[in-house]
Amino acid sequence: MARTDNDTWDLASSVGSTATMVAAQRVLAHREGLIDDPFAEPLVRAVGSSFFTRALDGEIRFEEIDPQFDPRRAAESMTVRTRHFDRLFTDAAAAGIRQAVILAAGLDARAYRLDWPAGTTVYELDQPAVIAFKTETLAELGAEPRADRRAIAVDLRDDWPAALRDSGFDPTRPTAWIAEGLLIYLPPAAQDLLFDRIDALSAPGSRVATEHIPDVSMFADERSQEIAERIRKYGQDIDMAELIYHGERNDVVDYLTARGWDVTAQKMPDAYAANGFEFPTDGPTAHFADMSYLRAVKR
Repeated sequence: MARTDNDTWDLASSVGSTATMVAAQRVLAHREGLIDDPFAEPLVRAVGSSFFTRALDGEIRFEEIDPQFDPRRAAESMTVRTRHFDRLFTDAAAAGIRQAVILAAGLDARAYRLDWPAGTTVYELDQPAVIAFKTETLAELGAEPRADRRAIAVDLRDDWPAALRDSGFDPTRPTAWIAEGLLIYLPPAAQDLLFDRIDALSAPGSRVATEHIPDVSMFADERSQEIAERIRKYGQDIDMAELIYHGERNDVVDYLTARGWDVTAQKMPDAYAANGFEFPTDGPTAHFADMSYLRAVKR
């Protein structure tokens, strides 16, 4: 179903299903011993989506969805991504930053699985249904956050900076931000507003990590449509062409640089190499060769 201005979702529908998809890939990376995320699997199973649980149980083979994609490739791809955002937080903590914000947190369990220094506050923002589900599920599992976790049920289209401040956020202190897998689900103008708000709330020394995909047309090409159709045969509707926002948008590197941030960008092949993996030259991952993982520090 195509996006609308006021659409909502849970973790089994619309954009929320992509958060579950990402968490399912984290399960594979955890199983391969590439990342440490013991919460990914119970969270995915609790969502109750037959497609994802059957895939994790091996009843649906990845090669049936895309002949050039398999569990190991999925694990390596998610490992590169997960380690990038993990390092933003661990490096920021080592530098003395004690405020962290996870935008569109989905099934992100970093507040529970990373080693946060004493005195760290982790703010998680997402749709009310998403926040409630994750909080309740992790509590039922007996999981305890390793930082002062403050979950904020707010739509990023609303005044989330006010909700953040109302939860104790201090804009005069440096902050570590991550916007993981978020930008393509925002209209171009909303992407600019997101970074305008981050900038306004960030004291000097603040850090942010995100990614930049210069061309989103790959999500609507023939290959992507074929994959979406195969997924539908298993009862799951994930059509990226309908879930993302198309249209020309500002380059994230240029946008942040113009606002006083020092930005470093790492293209996907280099990110793979830095993690000890060989970047695939075929299959779906190869289409992301021009994608960059970004880190920035505010001057």
